Amino acid sequence: MSGAVSEAVTRVVNGAVNRAVDGAVNRAVDRTVRGAVSGVSRRAALASALLLGVGACSSRGHRERLTIATGGTGGVYYALGEALAAVMRRRWDVDVVVTRSAASIENLHLVAAGRADLGFASIDAVALAVAGHAPFLGRRPITSLALLYDDYLQFTTGAGDPIRRPADISGTAVSVGAPESGTELIVLRLLRTAGIEPSRLVRLGVADSADAMRRGEIRGFFFSGGIPTPAIAALARSSPIRLLPLGAYVPALQREYDGVYVTRTVPANTYGLDADVSTIGVHNLLVANAAMPADLAYRITKLLFESRGELAATHAEARHLHERTAVFTEPVPLHPGAVRYYREVKYGVG
Repeated sequence: MSGAVSEAVTRVVNGAVNRAVDGAVNRAVDRTVRGAVSGVSRRAALASALLLGVGACSSRGHRERLTIATGGTGGVYYALGEALAAVMRRRWDVDVVVTRSAASIENLHLVAAGRADLGFASIDAVALAVAGHAPFLGRRPITSLALLYDDYLQFTTGAGDPIRRPADISGTAVSVGAPESGTELIVLRLLRTAGIEPSRLVRLGVADSADAMRRGEIRGFFFSGGIPTPAIAALARSSPIRLLPLGAYVPALQREYDGVYVTRTVPANTYGLDADVSTIGVHNLLVANAAMPADLAYRITKLLFESRGELAATHAEARHLHERTAVFTEPVPLHPGAVRYYREVKYGVG
């Protein structure tokens, strides 16, 4: 990058930050912007193309593209990522790649490294990334564009299985989610808090977990995701299932992990259950690297809310998307471009 271009990019990014953010928000963003330099030139070029309304073509003649890190095909992250990508392609005439992944923790690694522009992640995992706690080596330059909806921790087993409470999974094989997933993070915390030790921990994504349960290889599986989770809904259509109540563990988890977990209820009609089920909930965020140009972050945030009806047609969880709740992403800082949008619509960021 030439000195002139570098100075221009720096002026754009710094100017946007200074205009968009002050007070506590500015201080939080400043902490994450330091050191976040990977991918700035590519994203600046893409932002300029979008703002000019000409599509995202580089000076070398190939189309620039956005990459969205999602999750496995049986979960809500992937469904909403595909829907958001379709809207971007149609509205902006850009290439958008939807990357399947293990979900939250892997997505955060991808966004922090500049290998994905956007990612879906649970707030407990994002809190670890911005603080630099394991499994992250040092603070990661992650910011939020919006709080989206809540994940529900679901332990799924057969309706006739003798497992009736979490302690019953001791001594049996269960799936705790894919490696580097938000599911794995919350489940290992739950098991540690509850003093539960399954005899064999299997690490599979939700679709593979459902298949393994069909084959009798595991007795049940955990998955933290929006409801209805497509893979669990498909399993329930083929044979009756039951979800274990987990809500009683929320107070202990809140004390141990700074209140990032909440009590949520899975309605009985979600999967044809006999009754509502109390469980553990955690907020989901749409995240971006702090180095993303503010104008691009603003456009993405604005598009997210303008297209919520189209997203909700893909999955019902998108109905929960609203500006008045989207700003509550602490301890994760909002991106300055997102702050600009929320100020325009007069929600929650002073």
